[in-house]
Amino acid sequence: MSDHAAVSAGWHHLGTILSHAARPERVEEGSFVTPPITRGSTVVFPSIESMSRQEQKRYDHATIYGAMGSPIQYELEKVVAKIEGGTDCQIVSSGLSACTMPLMAFLNAGDHCLISDNVYGPTRRFAEKVLKRFGVEISYFPPMVSAHELESFFRPHTRCIFVESPGSHTFEVQDIPMLVSVTHQHGAKLLMDNTWGFGIFSPFKHGVDVSIQALTKYPAGHSDLVLGAITVANTQDWHRLRDTALQIGQVAGPEECWLTLRGLRTMGIRLAHQSRSAFEIATWLKQQPEIAAVHHPALPDCPGHAFWKRDFKGAGCVFSVLLHDRYSVQEMKHFINALSLFSIGASWGGYESLVLPTTGEIIRDYPDQKAMKHAIFRLQIGLENIQDLKKDLRQALDRLSL
Repeated sequence: MSDHAAVSAGWHHLGTILSHAARPERVEEGSFVTPPITRGSTVVFPSIESMSRQEQKRYDHATIYGAMGSPIQYELEKVVAKIEGGTDCQIVSSGLSACTMPLMAFLNAGDHCLISDNVYGPTRRFAEKVLKRFGVEISYFPPMVSAHELESFFRPHTRCIFVESPGSHTFEVQDIPMLVSVTHQHGAKLLMDNTWGFGIFSPFKHGVDVSIQALTKYPAGHSDLVLGAITVANTQDWHRLRDTALQIGQVAGPEECWLTLRGLRTMGIRLAHQSRSAFEIATWLKQQPEIAAVHHPALPDCPGHAFWKRDFKGAGCVFSVLLHDRYSVQEMKHFINALSLFSIGASWGGYESLVLPTTGEIIRDYPDQKAMKHAIFRLQIGLENIQDLKKDLRQALDRLSL
């Protein structure tokens, strides 16, 4: 059996899928392994009938105009859907668009949306500043809620629950199967921001209805583009999502799609290397006297660690760190400014190590007071030598005592 046939037959090892997906079904003499970029806005047809047939196939990733997508976008959508385990995927212009578009697709005026309190800040702002303005009720629930407690947050008109696991900045891992079970009992849909878990968490095996990705992170991997993806579990939801994308003109540029597909080829080995480095550095930081806590899902004292151990195949490369309360936020800024290998930046999932102060940026209805008030920062661990990264962190920590 050839490698391509093995993938088609159902082998689901991530590295094999990433290496062979979106390559030609048949290898002809002189074939390229990389699909080409198709740039264009106008699509022409030999007859009105042929154009009509193509328009009717819009749910099959077809197009009659460039704003509906391009061949390279459709290839990327197939790869992402395969990795996530869903039926179909819509590529959109950014990770934030991937968060907001399914909310627009599955909510109407008068509906209630329940949101996990630890979601990505811009998602929360969209709910507060846009969804509320269009008549959608919004409320929040604590991420480590029990099934019994969760029941009390539902209303008769609750239509969607939006979660992010692990949580943004505070990294709580939620009990997704429980959340799905309660959500479906109430006839609602569960939407999940699965960016941290791309390739290491299978959302649809756990009953998630919609999985959201910022392809800017691990898949692109080189900090040079912005892109998002939304994957669904069934055809009915796909039609509603695809129609919404077409109505609001959500489309991704062919260059961004091609670069992301290229980045995906090496994501498996990048993620494995960065995951090992991140866990080693997180474990090492816990032993440093200046550190009060490290929020990394693979560490036993991280909230929801048991759920991570049960549901995930691995860990990502980003986590958060709390300094001891004897250090002020200003002292944390001195520490960050003293780092030489960690650039100060808001993204993650790329090849380079990053640091981001998050004190004052965390909005919670159910706050962890330490996360709200103490000096806390986020680390993204890149591909640099791990000993060099430790030395850099240690010399910057030493500045705290000066």
